[in-house]
Amino acid sequence: MSHIKLKCLIVDDEPPAIRLLENYTTKVSFIESVQSTTNAIEALQFIETQEIDVVFLDIQMPGLSGIQLSKIIKGKTNIIFTTAYSQFALESYDLNAVDYLLKPFEFERFYEAVLKVKQHINNKEVKTDANTFVFVKTDGKNNFEKIYKNDICYIEGLKNYVAVHLIDNMVITYNTLKHIEESLGNDHFVKIHKSYIVAIKHIVKTDSLSVYVKEKALPIGDTYKKQFFEKIEGYKL
Repeated sequence: MSHIKLKCLIVDDEPPAIRLLENYTTKVSFIESVQSTTNAIEALQFIETQEIDVVFLDIQMPGLSGIQLSKIIKGKTNIIFTTAYSQFALESYDLNAVDYLLKPFEFERFYEAVLKVKQHINNKEVKTDANTFVFVKTDGKNNFEKIYKNDICYIEGLKNYVAVHLIDNMVITYNTLKHIEESLGNDHFVKIHKSYIVAIKHIVKTDSLSVYVKEKALPIGDTYKKQFFEKIEGYKL
């Protein structure tokens, strides 16, 4: 995200306030104003159809207030409230706003707020990226290989090592199945046997005894059956 401009939407029923924010955005290299409106309903429609990184949102507006709009769009974008009324500050933070700008505010305060948005987005991206892969130890003291979780079909525990079966190949890691299981997390993987962990997305079919992955039938251990079938029945990406 650091090399891409943040797209912002300005929502305020006072045109002079919009013009000020538009002017401020032109002074910041990593942000751009893609739309401005005095109408909260129009803003809602725009947020539903466009990719917006941050909304500068006035609180007191006719028809639909900024607080009401923020509750509708919660989680869809980052919000920076802009208002002349300090009594709304506590409620704005309860709504997970990134910042709260009390009018009138200078450019320095505006810049501080957009930096918070940039950092917030960067932190989310780093966290998401880190959750997409694991490093596994291969032969040699300091030899590790990066494996992307989406490529893992199933994992097989053997005597002294673990075989990670990928879409196109297999990686041998000198580790325990328990350690690999903890590294993966259990959202999209499930243990079906003392020797097998499978990626739910790569399961082709099941029956009472086996799970079929990559045209291979893997046994379901009796102690894992109930938990396994409950998990795949309620599984959501």
